[in-house]
Amino acid sequence: MSKIIVTGGSGFIGNNVFKYYLTQGHEVLNIDRQAPKNTSSKYWINIDITDYPSLKEVIVNFKPEYIIHLAARTDLNGKTIQDYESNTLGTKNLANILNEISSVKRVIFTSSMLVCKPGNIPTNEFDYSPSTKYGESKVQMERIIRGSTLKYEWAVVRPTSIWGPGFGVPYRNFFDLLINKRYFHISTKSCTKTYGYIENIIYQINQILNAPIQKIQGKTFYLGDYEPTNIQVWADEIAAQLNISIQSIPLSLIKIAANLGDILKLLKINFPMTSFRLNNMTTDNIVDLSNTKEIAPNLPFTRIEGIQKTLEWLKQ
Repeated sequence: MSKIIVTGGSGFIGNNVFKYYLTQGHEVLNIDRQAPKNTSSKYWINIDITDYPSLKEVIVNFKPEYIIHLAARTDLNGKTIQDYESNTLGTKNLANILNEISSVKRVIFTSSMLVCKPGNIPTNEFDYSPSTKYGESKVQMERIIRGSTLKYEWAVVRPTSIWGPGFGVPYRNFFDLLINKRYFHISTKSCTKTYGYIENIIYQINQILNAPIQKIQGKTFYLGDYEPTNIQVWADEIAAQLNISIQSIPLSLIKIAANLGDILKLLKINFPMTSFRLNNMTTDNIVDLSNTKEIAPNLPFTRIEGIQKTLEWLKQ
């Protein structure tokens, strides 16, 4: 049995990671500002990771061996880099505190694929091109980690677009639109991206946490399914499970709706389509998972199995 801290253990990925290690018999602590929705609060401590003294006190008392750092602000609504201090200062606090804890063996720091803008394929792990303040904050986070002298084993992971039981926006919306027969294909335009089913991501994280040091030390790993997903194929697979068919809408009409959404956004009115979202929906974004596959070669779930489990969760 190991002692594991999951920061951000109340979020989508964090809660699934937390539950996995708890069911495996480990002693697990969730550090998060938000209470968990699907696990007992007796394993949760309400702490803001930018609060250095409080964070240090809890970690020192718990004496962790492993840390999976997922706590972050992940929305794209921030206007400045200072809006994302959880990602920058919070990570710096954690990295420095863990240097003082002799029990710490290995740490996984979670970044984001948005350190590069969608459609931009980085030539190496230091090739950054963020297009949002959130992405910039994760670039800063990675630079903080790599610029620090860390006394423990560590790796950086960049989740791709993760979906499955427990998820929220935007992919929960994708499934809800299909269930409610309100989803349409965009004719003549179909993108292919790297997505990841949540239980496959847990498997990858666990493999990285337990791999030989020479295979992970200081390296960056994308998290996602190894087969890229075409959005229309994915939608059709979900529709087949629901026994429904999907109609198509011309791209020109979707562009008009996106322009309307941009105007409504300026007026602080929510609308399901904007130019930003349309660009995201129509831009290919396939990342290199080869080093992840070397450590975690056999993903436990196919996309179809993930769809079935997700639809069952949504029914409940």
